[in-house]
Amino acid sequence: MAKLALINKQERRKKLVAQYAKKRAAIKEKMSVNATPEERKEAMLKLAKLPRNSNPTRLHNRCSVTGRARGYSRMFGLCRQQVRTQASEGKLPGVRKSSW
Repeated sequence: MAKLALINKQERRKKLVAQYAKKRAAIKEKMSVNATPEERKEAMLKLAKLPRNSNPTRLHNRCSVTGRARGYSRMFGLCRQQVRTQASEGKLPGVRKSSW
């Protein structure tokens, strides 16, 4: 189980990303190809003034059961250990343990 503080930090980041998404998109639109270098520089400065945690690249996928950040499987939203245990218990539909 991941530390509760790390899970809570991730949730705060998700809220910030959602809160600043429109503002960030509007600023990035100003940095288009047709913009002058001065306009682009001004937009970059505005973008730099936004909170760092409002950037979507700072989000990290976490297991929905344990909160583990590593070994994450996007298909199930679980870490590798939980995929294995839940597949063995038959809780993941359509997943079987292979043997040959």
